[in-house]
Amino acid sequence: MNGAEPLLDLASCRHRQDRLRRHMADRSLDAVVVVAPEHVQYLTGHRWDARFSPLAAVLASGDVLLVCPDRPVDQAAADEVRTYAAKWRSTLRNDQREASAAIFGDWLAARGTARRVGVEFSSCPPHVTRWLGDAAVEDIEPELLRQRRRKDPDELAVLQRAIDATGAMVARAREVVAPGVSELTVFSELQAAAVASCGEMLTGTGNDYASGVRGGPPRSRECVAGDLFILDLGPAYRGYFADTSRVIAVDRRPTDEQQAAWAHACEALAIVERIARPGVRCRDIYEEVRHWLATANVGSWSSHLGHGIGLAVHEAPHLNPSWDDVLEEGEVIAVEPALYDPALRSGLRIENDYLVTAAGLVNLSPFPLGLAD
Repeated sequence: MNGAEPLLDLASCRHRQDRLRRHMADRSLDAVVVVAPEHVQYLTGHRWDARFSPLAAVLASGDVLLVCPDRPVDQAAADEVRTYAAKWRSTLRNDQREASAAIFGDWLAARGTARRVGVEFSSCPPHVTRWLGDAAVEDIEPELLRQRRRKDPDELAVLQRAIDATGAMVARAREVVAPGVSELTVFSELQAAAVASCGEMLTGTGNDYASGVRGGPPRSRECVAGDLFILDLGPAYRGYFADTSRVIAVDRRPTDEQQAAWAHACEALAIVERIARPGVRCRDIYEEVRHWLATANVGSWSSHLGHGIGLAVHEAPHLNPSWDDVLEEGEVIAVEPALYDPALRSGLRIENDYLVTAAGLVNLSPFPLGLAD
């Protein structure tokens, strides 16, 4: 994306800025500066790809700055938009972060001294912090990640477009997957289906496109009759990631063992749909599914059960015993029970995306689950 048009609703971006300011007041922060593309987008509505070094700053007093490459955007959730030269005679500069940070430094200096500033410790470079002088610096990233868990309506709309694209990809896969077809051909056909569904370039291609194995990128290998083809699809639309998985029997003739394992995994999804709601511990959901999958006649499972999705393909909450998250209303989660075994050629993983509501889960990916249709 080049940032020319807002990717999110600008009024919603302003609400997100207000939420951030409430946290800033609690922590006595005078300013927050973000450089990660997803946080620039989250707060201002605009996103640039990895070739560029945009920046956004939010003052507790109310002003918001957006620093963007080359040309100003016409509409942004910002009070001032400044630019830096990202290219000289069409050649990308390697010192863009220094250039954008200098713009920020001039802007901040004109507004007085900031005593406490929030930055993203994982991505904010010295190019930025050098302009903060003696200010105390605090990691704002954990709070931004916490706030990102609950999706606003504009985020849900973008996420749904990405999820709908996976439906188009699965429909195309059912047309093209067959013995003798290359995995790379399947991958190419599915990417074309996603682009047609979204109506623009994707910002991510997502996950697993390998047949007869648990997962992996597409290979030059041809699909083989009897194999199960796990398609774990994670296209990103305007920076927001879907994550759904379907399994196709390459020859459309699943064995009795494959069909039984598929039914067992589908029942695991049904268990999650029955028990998941705000306030439920993700570890408890994981344990319920673990006990159920352990009763399968064939196949085993030892991976996570799922995770949140949004501006990253893996976000909180984590349906994983390594974390102790609790579901919250407004989250979007991907739930992916699986069973793997060589006898299944080589296994299956069924994944749906759900919105967590006060009444429970709403399935955002109600696409057919079958192995053959």
